Amino acid sequence: MMIKVVSISLENEMDLVLAHKRSMKVAERLGLTIATQTTFATAVSEIARTVIEHTDDGILDIGLEQNKTRYSLMATVSFDKEIRFTNADAGFYYAQKLVPEFDLSELEDLNRITMKIGLPRSLKLDPIKINALKKDFEEEQPLNAYEEIKQRNATLHRLASEKEEELRQSKLIDEKKTEFISTASHELKTPMTVLKAYTQMARSTKEPVSAHLNELLVKIDAQSNKLMALVQQLLDISKIENGNLQYNIQPVSLNDFLTRQVEVMKHILPNHHFTTSFADNVEVLIDELRMEQVFANLLGNAGKYSDRNTAIQLSTVITDPSTITVSVSDQGRGMTEETMSSVFDKFYRAKDVLKSHTGLGMGLYITSKIITDHQGKIWVQSLEGRGSTFYFTIPIAIRE
Repeated sequence: MMIKVVSISLENEMDLVLAHKRSMKVAERLGLTIATQTTFATAVSEIARTVIEHTDDGILDIGLEQNKTRYSLMATVSFDKEIRFTNADAGFYYAQKLVPEFDLSELEDLNRITMKIGLPRSLKLDPIKINALKKDFEEEQPLNAYEEIKQRNATLHRLASEKEEELRQSKLIDEKKTEFISTASHELKTPMTVLKAYTQMARSTKEPVSAHLNELLVKIDAQSNKLMALVQQLLDISKIENGNLQYNIQPVSLNDFLTRQVEVMKHILPNHHFTTSFADNVEVLIDELRMEQVFANLLGNAGKYSDRNTAIQLSTVITDPSTITVSVSDQGRGMTEETMSSVFDKFYRAKDVLKSHTGLGMGLYITSKIITDHQGKIWVQSLEGRGSTFYFTIPIAIRE
């Protein structure tokens, strides 16, 4: 196996200069005679020239090979498998005459020419000297401006390749995560549906049920609803990631729709005061079920992060003839600048609420996706200790 010291990509005639000079340098550093240095460098140059005449993606590697207690100076030139050389190629023929060991190997995905010159034992090479040689060439300055540019391009290419591989791995992990979320959600949904059905059957039975048992059934039903909501959010995230979130867009009277959302939330959040301030009624094109999710998240969060008996306000303002802005305001704990910048990110949860409030950080991510898919925008304004206001826009349906 070669102990690689120098590697050069063979792209054009300028690389012949580098191939010759680097071959000479390695042989010189090893302490070989001028004649041997020249012989080795000429053989390398001839093969490099022959390869460059046929392709621009050859690779020259120069290094050492250990055979028991003796070392050989070694150069390999790798190139496309489709390219064939014979003794009719002058450089190929001449190089064979210059070095004692010359071999052409046809490998599975490339061809490789190997040239070797045995080194005298008097050089007393050992791993320490060889590592020092490698380090010297790694730290050596470019021979000319062309090599400097070439090294910079190689570094940029390596960094780009590493970044590309990092992105590929990240995408693969994300796909696996999405697949797991989808599978787990579907598996959870079936037993949860059955559990909820049995609970409702038990609550509606005509058989005598004690007040305590009925209270337990109510609690089981409430917790089942929460778990079903979480499962549905997981399913929605899976659909968003796969681009399969479907919509049934219909014209809807906005004020009537908003009034219904408030009435529902009054039952869910009985310890909060709801106020409304609506602009003139307009029709909007929305998916009612998806938009109900939006208000369940925004109004639900307003209640979740504010004290009992505080107000939650739902307002609308016609921004221009084609757009209406909806806002949900609370008098809760508010947010930091950091939280406001990340609150719509998937699975984001502010550090100050991790222990005090349950949740997976999915609701606002899904909300923002639904609003975006309705051709709207969503944002938040907040002051710590003073409350938060979430705003979003949706287009007004234009009557022809």
